[in-house]
Amino acid sequence: MSGAEGGRADPGGIGTRTLSVTLAGRSVALACDVTGSGPEALLLPAPSSIATREEMRPLAACLGGFRCLVPDWPGFGAAPRARVPLEPATLHAALDGLLAQAPGPYALGIAAGHAAGYLVAAARRHPEAFGRLVLVAPTWRGPLPTAMGPERRPLYGRLRRAVETPVVGDLLYRLNVSTAVVARMMRAHVYADAAHVTPAVLAAKRRVTHQPRARFATAAFVTGGLDPVLTRAAFLDLFGPGLPPVLVLRPAGAPRRSGAEMDALVAGGRVDAAEVPGALSAHEEYPEAVAAAILARR
Repeated sequence: MSGAEGGRADPGGIGTRTLSVTLAGRSVALACDVTGSGPEALLLPAPSSIATREEMRPLAACLGGFRCLVPDWPGFGAAPRARVPLEPATLHAALDGLLAQAPGPYALGIAAGHAAGYLVAAARRHPEAFGRLVLVAPTWRGPLPTAMGPERRPLYGRLRRAVETPVVGDLLYRLNVSTAVVARMMRAHVYADAAHVTPAVLAAKRRVTHQPRARFATAAFVTGGLDPVLTRAAFLDLFGPGLPPVLVLRPAGAPRRSGAEMDALVAGGRVDAAEVPGALSAHEEYPEAVAAAILARR
């Protein structure tokens, strides 16, 4: 691993830091926000089609008394993206590289959505890195496997390869990230209140989807290529002895299938839990409520 590079602060008080990690034999830059002061907290956005580190900024601002480090995942974000192998091993390696250069220790590790399994696995590999973990709307299964079932994974692989092909793949991708499609997706399961899906929010999400090479990350995530595990049992097995305390924040408006997975995790008795408003992006839609639930268990 190469060392961390310097950063800068913007007028809003958010600094930037670049960490250079080695993935698949090449150096890849991870852009990070740094904000606040106090005990350290690592905030991981969801590795999903429209998610970036920017969506964690409202939550970081509400976590008074913490110095928050918020990275983008390799291959994701609201800036031109590196072309890296988009598979679970890459994301695990990215977290290992981050923790090698910015080891904390972190009083808080917070993960949204699909980042949950990666954070928990990292906490097990690095037992001194985190004081406690918070999982906001944790998921482990991508959109297509969730909607259509795991038995069709060969089909999902073919769809992913189609989107990754030149020309035709780009056309397929553009058809599926139009403003209308993104708006429908956000109103259906990303935000709980459709009134919050404003033109400004949609413009920001469209900026994410139109980054160069964005289709590769979207194809990987949507088809289940970034699922950290393949079964509920394997997801539940990530928890248990050897981890710091884990708090699951279960959004009241989570979609039915994803909500059932969160409920199964809570029912296992290995985590603490609290309900928060919102859907799959509760940390972005209701950052004050999510922060209050986190700080209530200090």
